[in-house]
Amino acid sequence: METKTQVLKDYAGQLKLGSIRDQAEELIRIASEEKCSYLDFSLRMLETEINQRYQRDLELRTRAAKLPLNHDLDHYDYSFSNGIAKEQLKQLRECQWLEQSFNIVLMGPSGIGKTLIAAGLCYDALKMGYKAYFRTMEQLNQTLIMKDLTRSARIEYNKLLKANLLVIDDIMMFALEKKQAVQLFHFINHLHEKASFIITTNKSPQEWVKMLDDEVIATALLDRILFHCEVIRLTGTSYRLENRKTIFN
Repeated sequence: METKTQVLKDYAGQLKLGSIRDQAEELIRIASEEKCSYLDFSLRMLETEINQRYQRDLELRTRAAKLPLNHDLDHYDYSFSNGIAKEQLKQLRECQWLEQSFNIVLMGPSGIGKTLIAAGLCYDALKMGYKAYFRTMEQLNQTLIMKDLTRSARIEYNKLLKANLLVIDDIMMFALEKKQAVQLFHFINHLHEKASFIITTNKSPQEWVKMLDDEVIATALLDRILFHCEVIRLTGTSYRLENRKTIFN
């Protein structure tokens, strides 16, 4: 004969409340020890289910975002000076700028934290429920090239078009051919004022013209990116070089 605990677990399973089913014994034990009211016990069960679903959803969306290994700004090293203040970063992490489809451009030399900050803000947006993705310029360019040729690239392209936030890392690191530049413009133009971008680059706006070899396209791209945009110029020496590891003692 089934115990009441087993019946509870069976009902939870039928209702697809997996976390309540899996943690039923522990929830009942804690409620008994704390002498919880029926209402408190019910709330705790539902809270357990909601929290677990949130974590599973966040894990799925984080994998889809394709964040780099270091992406948690809770561990940001504020002792490293690169021109962004702790208060500024804290304000950016609140993600209020996303509600206004505001863009952020992180500009500066390699190794000073542009990618970490961009990835961290992307992760913060994910935790708040936004559809956020992190792509290098090379990855995005490959998607734009292949979207009409392969199903996987087309799915990826359509997914990015539904983003609330898209990080494009190392834009203009390498020169783009005319066709690639046009595709990039159409893509950014489609998301213009519908989503937010975080752009990292080590090139000034003037250098974009040289990388694209087309002043008209460069101007049009910059016009859309810099409209409703905060440009943050980072400075300093490379964090990686200052903190590089060695195989020798």
